Amino acid sequence: MPAATPRPTACLTLADGTVFYGQGFGAVGETVAELCFNTAMTGYQEIMTDPSYAGQVVTFTFPHVGNVGVNDDDDETAEPVAEGMVVKWDPTEPSNWRAAEELKTWLARRGRIGIGGLDTRRLTRAIRQQGAPHVAIAHDPEGRFDIEKLVAKARGWSGLVGLDLAKDVTCAQSYRWDEMRWAWPDGHAKRTEPGHRVVAIDYGAKRNILRCLASAGCDVTVLPATATAEDVLALDPEGVFLSNGPGDPAATGDYAVPMIRKVLEKDVPLFGICLGHQMLALALGAKTVKMNHGHHGANHPVKDLETGKVEITSMNHGFTVDSQTLPEGVKETHVSLFDGSNCGIRMTGRPVFSVQYHPEASPGPQDSYYLFERFAAAMAERQQA
Repeated sequence: MPAATPRPTACLTLADGTVFYGQGFGAVGETVAELCFNTAMTGYQEIMTDPSYAGQVVTFTFPHVGNVGVNDDDDETAEPVAEGMVVKWDPTEPSNWRAAEELKTWLARRGRIGIGGLDTRRLTRAIRQQGAPHVAIAHDPEGRFDIEKLVAKARGWSGLVGLDLAKDVTCAQSYRWDEMRWAWPDGHAKRTEPGHRVVAIDYGAKRNILRCLASAGCDVTVLPATATAEDVLALDPEGVFLSNGPGDPAATGDYAVPMIRKVLEKDVPLFGICLGHQMLALALGAKTVKMNHGHHGANHPVKDLETGKVEITSMNHGFTVDSQTLPEGVKETHVSLFDGSNCGIRMTGRPVFSVQYHPEASPGPQDSYYLFERFAAAMAERQQA
């Protein structure tokens, strides 16, 4: 006789009434969010702890999730930020020398829901064709679900448009950062030599971005998202960095844009990534728009329009800068080869630039690490002038 199909212990309900059943793992309960898909083949722990995923449930297109376990070194922030995860196969037991805990246990302890056994290919096609849907995800070991209630919750969720989430994921107070990139065999070494004074604005900063800054020769002081220009300039920075983060850039721009514009009045190098890229574009006079399903993965080709080079990059964003609105004096430097959307800008004649993708490569390829070195070189040049 064929094996009996196990009773579903989790379900994913879309706002249009579509329901997917599977096996739950991690925390028990319900949550509502936007559903996106991520095409990375590695780094599920980094993805789940990336603050840019606030307000989202992540569908992993790669089926082998959980197989390398989790460990403290790979967290991008103290706690998982993504609301939940959807996978093809139930997570397997870890087989990796760095594993300190199983994914299922880690999720349960940190209050995040997972659901396995879904047709993630079908789900991904639906997201691509219809746009990122609002969903409710539920995990009940007894398999009891009020589907009508869950669909109503998904339909009633306000969504990410107009939502400022940077305030929810930013640091509570300023702090110094001196930890560098992971390297065998010592792990994360500390910076001991003096470096360029950099103020990093935390809209949801990933730890590995800060590590890349430190490794590139920066003494980093991190300030909360709501820091004013006076707060920034009081530290006499040689450079200012604008971090990644979640939510609608236009909403975060209400308080971030005035700060950035005042900082731009000073002749200091400025570098932005992801939401920081969008904040810089808004401060310079451009506009941002919501994408159909966004870019989420570690295999996104981006073309550098100034060199002709194609970089394979890591991305995570649901909004994009409208390149048609870039003002005079601001040049588009990078574009996505998937859809032609904007992936980078710079001010002409000034060391002010930003990219939409994630050059810290956590997870992902390391093609774009040179951007941190470019930032450091701009500060060095200013010192010598």
